[in-house]
Amino acid sequence: MGINKRVGMRERLRALRGARGARALVPGGRALVRGWRSPRLKWLKRIAFTLAVLLLVPALGGAIALRANYAGDIEEGTRTRGKDAIWLGHAWVDGRKKDADLDAFARRVRGAGIRDLYVHAGPLEHDGTLPADRYARARWLIDAVHRKLPGIRVQAWLGDKLASEGPVGLRLPDAGTRAAVVRSTRQVLDARFDGIHYDLEPLHSGDRDYLSLLDDLRELTRARKVPLSIAAHQIDPLPALHSVAGGLTGHPKWWSQEFFGQVARRVDQIAVMSYDTSMPLESLYGGYVAQQTSLALEVTPQETDLLMGLPFFHEDGIGHHESAETVAAAVRGTRLGLGRTDRGRERFGVALYVDFAAEEGDWTAYREGWGSPVAGPRQGAS
Repeated sequence: MGINKRVGMRERLRALRGARGARALVPGGRALVRGWRSPRLKWLKRIAFTLAVLLLVPALGGAIALRANYAGDIEEGTRTRGKDAIWLGHAWVDGRKKDADLDAFARRVRGAGIRDLYVHAGPLEHDGTLPADRYARARWLIDAVHRKLPGIRVQAWLGDKLASEGPVGLRLPDAGTRAAVVRSTRQVLDARFDGIHYDLEPLHSGDRDYLSLLDDLRELTRARKVPLSIAAHQIDPLPALHSVAGGLTGHPKWWSQEFFGQVARRVDQIAVMSYDTSMPLESLYGGYVAQQTSLALEVTPQETDLLMGLPFFHEDGIGHHESAETVAAAVRGTRLGLGRTDRGRERFGVALYVDFAAEEGDWTAYREGWGSPVAGPRQGAS
């Protein structure tokens, strides 16, 4: 605001302090003052103040708790187990990526702890079908990865927008659509992918149709002896927060911890999308990831791989602040949560989202913070 405008505002305020000024500038100014002091408006002011306190106190309390969650020493033994993953863009299967690109990528990830590549081979059509031309170069990629990066699995990353919050999208309640999704899964496994990774959003907590789909997919993947992997929503940081958010906005965002456990028991691998949190500060984001890690560990079976997502992308908006959601903060939060909850857990890792948006600093923070796996056959183990 300019100096002249500030001076002008001061003069108006001086005029408003006097009764004559108030009457001159505001017709009925005295009546307005009397009205604001009326008992009814006093009660309205008290109600407004009370509502502000009710909203502000939990927010401040939550921020303090998250900041405290980010403090403390990192436990020994909370580094990579050689079971990490990375989401890869569609360019790897549509012909844009070449041998030179794969050679560079192999140099990047060799020895870093990466075991799974989630390669975008979709999206599905809204009816659950999948045109084969969407992954036309899959065979080249799979064969080349097996040759240059032995022990690393190439999973088909499939997904679609769900019609859970609008009229357009894939409809899980439709049995025919779910059957088509299973057929599409069989289709990509026939193309020799090493596994299947699903990301369906927005997926509401408690969705029984989703659990039914997972049961059907698990039957197929077990018969093929390949992993069934899914990308998971975050867990309620406060009890039943997904219900409150759903009631206020129509977008629940979180899953209940109980539902997360129900999903985790039906899959071989579950990767938490622990980014896009709206956290404004790095310490709060790191504390949030530590909490998410602990909540997920508490309900994920020992035989299921649990991976925490790392933000390998850079953008600023309401849901994601790149200055706060850093790889370093996510790694520290993951290690803190792991050390506090289940330090010896072997089936655990991180998942990097996403290759085409990553910067050099992201890779450095991942390697330095999370570390390299123990030498030996462990990296390619199931």
